[in-house]
Amino acid sequence: MIAALTAWWNRVFAVLGRVSMYRLALLSVGVLAAVAFLLSLAELAGPSWIEILATAAVLVAVCTAVDAASQRLLKLPWRVESSLITAGILLFVLRPSATVLGLVGIAIAGAVASVSKYVLAWRGRHVFNPAAVGATVLTLISATSGVAELGYSSWWVGSPLFGPIVLLLGVILVWRTEKLRVIALFWVVAIAVGVVAVATQYAQQGVPMEVWTLVGQQLWSSPVLFLGAFMLSEPLTLPPRRWQQLIVAVVVGVLVGWAPLFGTFPVGLGQERAVLIGNLIAFAFAVRAAVRLVFEGRVQLTPTVRALTFRASRGFGFTAGQFLELDVPHRHPDARGTRREFSIVSAPEDLPTVRIAFRDGGGPQSSFKKALAAVEPGQALAVTGVWGDFVLPRHSRDPLLMVAAGIGVTPFISHLRHLTQTGQHRDAVVVYVARDAAELAFRDDLEQSGVRVIAFTRDEPADMPENWFWAQGARLDAQTLRRAVPDIGERHAYASGPAGLLADLAPTLQQARSITTDAFSGY
Repeated sequence: MIAALTAWWNRVFAVLGRVSMYRLALLSVGVLAAVAFLLSLAELAGPSWIEILATAAVLVAVCTAVDAASQRLLKLPWRVESSLITAGILLFVLRPSATVLGLVGIAIAGAVASVSKYVLAWRGRHVFNPAAVGATVLTLISATSGVAELGYSSWWVGSPLFGPIVLLLGVILVWRTEKLRVIALFWVVAIAVGVVAVATQYAQQGVPMEVWTLVGQQLWSSPVLFLGAFMLSEPLTLPPRRWQQLIVAVVVGVLVGWAPLFGTFPVGLGQERAVLIGNLIAFAFAVRAAVRLVFEGRVQLTPTVRALTFRASRGFGFTAGQFLELDVPHRHPDARGTRREFSIVSAPEDLPTVRIAFRDGGGPQSSFKKALAAVEPGQALAVTGVWGDFVLPRHSRDPLLMVAAGIGVTPFISHLRHLTQTGQHRDAVVVYVARDAAELAFRDDLEQSGVRVIAFTRDEPADMPENWFWAQGARLDAQTLRRAVPDIGERHAYASGPAGLLADLAPTLQQARSITTDAFSGY
């Protein structure tokens, strides 16, 4: 059953991976806005269709204008998707309005949210969720000025009418960003704590309530689903490691669920305060820094694999096996946008040199690959973050299995370079799958590491070292993997490659002592 679920998980991820997380987030809030408009036409939603249209128009205009002006002033590329996502989230956090004062308040919230990306920032990356900042400032202004007509945060998306569609879109989004476990934990904690809090209030009043009734209220009639999927999951305001993300999820879940703990302090703020507190905790875990990498050159490693070398212009740190997100601005980006994730090939000991690699075979190229191919030496590109838990146990001496398919070998090269340069010796087996022997990249690094390598290629690699073995042209599947590594049950398995292949290998990989996967969908 577990193997079947793992296989299904990777197959779904392979489909979702065709769209960038930013484009998917934009599509999700767009669909939700369209549903809200249709419900308002049927007089089923709280706000009227005029209020929704007017609020959406003001938010889109203000957020895009402020972002464009700020990025022009700071000489940054304009990311229109970011502007529209912020506007879409604010549409469901603020109370829509069609009055003059109400729209002024909406404009203030949108402007503050956009400006916060550059003012409340650390080394180029915003610290707080922009929508939460905009909603907070508007609510504080309305409360302290006594002009309630300016508006406030209402979280009107917390309604049974929106619950199922928010849940569906939210699961799709966090599945794509690989934050489903983190956000699911937040949902469970927030709903459980909310049920306890409400039940406690009713008990104090002597009013009995069914537990499942309370669960339904917390699930469908609160903003828990929306807050988790569309705000807490924002990659730029989450810490880099999963255990850190889980702690943030628990803390924010408690704050959201037990709202009576804070009453109306400060000045009637709603759930946005929980998001901001979670952002602060995430920032404390890892003082995030948006760095710039100066491009130095490119090398063609195999007929279809190209490696790029950069030099970090300022403080840049990572753990072997993690990945970075590289931003290459260009005109007319495709559905996946201007940012891509790359496993870091170099080891931390190689800094300030940073290397990445990607498959650049024949056939139609994405707009991102074309832009990346046009980057000139000396040009600086922004790295918007370093994330990932595809890291080796720090103190473990247990034997390892590394299954790499094609360009999926890159994080393992970082692992092996780190082990070699720090003098660590691990019992490791690398199962390397490539179309043919000429596509086996990073042979020098693999040979220097001294690990056993089993190559699954159509033709036999030339000049193989003694610790290399050719799988006689066999195709790698669950059965051949089990034959190639008969002691898999004693090893910690790591697998990196296309999600479809990982799905096929799931039955055998599940036999390992543990399994860590790094699926991707290409660039």
